[in-house]
Amino acid sequence: MIELGNFNRLKVLRSTSIGLFLGDDEGTEVLLPNKYVPQEYEIDGELEVFCYLDNNERPIATTLKPLIRRNCFGYLEVKEVGPFGAFMDWGLEKHLLVPFREQQQRMEEGKKYVVYCYLDEESFRLVATSRIKKYLSNEKVDFEVNTKVSLLVSRKTPLGWEVIINNSYLGLLFESEIFQPVAMGDTLDGYIKNVRFDNKIDVTLQPIGFKMLEPVAQSIYHKLQKSGGFLALHDKSSPEEIKNILSISKKAFKKAIGTLYRQRKIQIKEDGIHLMK
Repeated sequence: MIELGNFNRLKVLRSTSIGLFLGDDEGTEVLLPNKYVPQEYEIDGELEVFCYLDNNERPIATTLKPLIRRNCFGYLEVKEVGPFGAFMDWGLEKHLLVPFREQQQRMEEGKKYVVYCYLDEESFRLVATSRIKKYLSNEKVDFEVNTKVSLLVSRKTPLGWEVIINNSYLGLLFESEIFQPVAMGDTLDGYIKNVRFDNKIDVTLQPIGFKMLEPVAQSIYHKLQKSGGFLALHDKSSPEEIKNILSISKKAFKKAIGTLYRQRKIQIKEDGIHLMK
């Protein structure tokens, strides 16, 4: 079965003047226009293509990689606003429609928004919505602390940033625990910090506890090497100084330099930390 809005591995059936006709094992065919036909292919061989509807609402295939897929979230720019809604650039020739009824706030041309792409059952068209929370559910959460996850930054809040976890769950990244630039639409690696009794999920951008020590210690060691073997930081340095120079918390810094000290890689002096010679 050919799935619209997703990648499909299809058999090359025949070559024509307008492109290749590809098919699945159920006898459904779709055209791959000449401009997307790769230089090398074989009849009866297979190609991986993305399938969607063209401007005439006919199924079409492309070798282009879209910025969003069906049943997934993405951060897209509005290219124009028409009588039926906003049209977003998703990396394909035909723009992706966000109907007015599916806009959390009225979208504006040139601005970017986090949206969810789905197949509208009534029109059988691929559309998007910025009313994303109805496609997120924390009812069945089964994460262990320190599990590595993928994050899409979706909204700024007074406490920090709301994030979409693994394309399925809603989480919160606290501002006080961010030690690097973060902006709407960023895709980041994160770690589960806590799953609360009400299934709300807290995440962090650094591994927690002992798992965090080695990469942080290594990062400080490399920073020392690049800075001539000295950093004017010590256990009396302010959290702001440490964050500005190393993009980590003071707590993480103290644990990491303790690791480096025990490994006899650094000396800790009144003026800062020095590489061992």
